[in-house]
Amino acid sequence: LLDIAPTREMYAGTGRDFAAAYWHWFFLIQPAPVPEDIIGADPDTYWMRKCINQAGHNPFAAEALEEYLSCFRDPEAIRASCEDYRAAATIDIIHDDADDGRKLAMPLQVLWARKGVIERCFDTLGLWRMRAKQVEGFAMGATHYMAEEIPGDIVDAVRAFHTRAAG
Repeated sequence: LLDIAPTREMYAGTGRDFAAAYWHWFFLIQPAPVPEDIIGADPDTYWMRKCINQAGHNPFAAEALEEYLSCFRDPEAIRASCEDYRAAATIDIIHDDADDGRKLAMPLQVLWARKGVIERCFDTLGLWRMRAKQVEGFAMGATHYMAEEIPGDIVDAVRAFHTRAAG
């Protein structure tokens, strides 16, 4: 898992720093078509402000950035993004609560951004250990867009985890 804590716990532990940095979570859960209409009026500006501002710089290769922007210009991609966040704040939490404290059995590796909001606002391993029996991981020298910034380091960490898990 890359730069995420359990969503239910992130919502429950929301403070000012998290809400300010992850403002899009709260914007995208607004009833349709409010965010869809606002984003649809200028999807490039929305995407750039959300993603580039979150990182503090542009971590994307030029070709990747253009692909992200091109895809996000599709009204169906915007709608689906909003619906994904709406589900995270509603039915996903209901499903998590229905688990009644049961924990995931498979080993989890959690890697998160040392220069990110998850590191600043949450006890990542502690939250995942509430939800899974076997959790390991650590912060890495990147922002939220770890896969773009340090792909080789992530591959190395994942390989090492799989080697240990295979025993």
